[in-house]
Amino acid sequence: MTLFDGITARIVETPRLAVGILEREGDDPATAPEQTVVLIHGNVSSSLFWQEIMQDLPGDLRVIAIDLRGFGGTEHAPIDATRGVRDFSDDVFATLQALGIPEAHLVGWSMGGGVVMQYALDHPALSLTLQAPVSPYGFGGTRRDGTRLTTDDAGTGGGGANPDFVQRLIDGDKSDEAQTSPRSVFRSGYVASGYTSEHEDTWVESMLTTSTATGNYPGDGVASENWPGFAAGDIGVLNTMTPGHFDTSGIVDLAVKPPILWIHGTADAIVSDASFYDLNYLGQLGIIPGWPGAEVAPAQEMKAQTRDVLGAYAAAGGDVTEIALEGVGHSPHLERPAEFRRALLERIGYVGAPADPAPPTEAIILRSAD
Repeated sequence: MTLFDGITARIVETPRLAVGILEREGDDPATAPEQTVVLIHGNVSSSLFWQEIMQDLPGDLRVIAIDLRGFGGTEHAPIDATRGVRDFSDDVFATLQALGIPEAHLVGWSMGGGVVMQYALDHPALSLTLQAPVSPYGFGGTRRDGTRLTTDDAGTGGGGANPDFVQRLIDGDKSDEAQTSPRSVFRSGYVASGYTSEHEDTWVESMLTTSTATGNYPGDGVASENWPGFAAGDIGVLNTMTPGHFDTSGIVDLAVKPPILWIHGTADAIVSDASFYDLNYLGQLGIIPGWPGAEVAPAQEMKAQTRDVLGAYAAAGGDVTEIALEGVGHSPHLERPAEFRRALLERIGYVGAPADPAPPTEAIILRSAD
């Protein structure tokens, strides 16, 4: 495991499973919940992806990054996808309980955004920062209003994973020789074109921690009479986000609504209204043959769904801030770290929002003799 300066790793034993976490040297375990930030990674990744932002956050905060089950240093226990992402969110809750943290500010990236939304449905949270989050209605197979396209969620779940990509995870492939290698997928999907980093090897290392054991990534699938011929299964990572298993739109009805920051990039290839990971959109483009048309299998309007739900959350009394970063892909915390850091610190109340419009400036001219 490649750890950056000032970052430490350990295993936390919980009643559910052994959980890997990253912390910062010098962070005080007695830090108040109001100054505690918990970072939750997304699919095919781990806590390693958070290290740069962990280094950059103020030293008087306590910052913890948690590995979800089947990723990073956490136990590779099977995932019951019929519970949606609750296996993940319950693991996070158990970890925070073991650490003596009753509440915290939660940050979730991609699938992790779904995990922290589910967490807020089941447990108290001080705030939610949703970075490029999965739609509140899951991934694939729904219309704008969240209704399911088919009763078996055709075209979603574990059956949609690219088998060559899965094999390259198993083989620990660190090359960029194929479009399906983890490194190539990172470059084409996780970030926008033009992003470079001296830490790319660490990001690939993080992806390669993904467990492909039964019940982990990607999960099972079943045959379907509906296009494209398969439907969602009941175990494994990708099935946790299928619309029959996953729905976090209930956050609108929370009695106590934590403030929410939704931060995302306009060039996101994964979570988008035109996602290259949505089989219906690929069918629309002709990449997958036999697409039955937009009436039967429309592309999922992922960001529109999130905007609708968060708009209803705000209308019901919640505090929501949306930040769309132009030209940024699926990873704002990597691509625009300064803007991500500022937005997060504003959301948790660590710094105030800048005045808008900005106050007039004043020039003070000093003589050289002064």
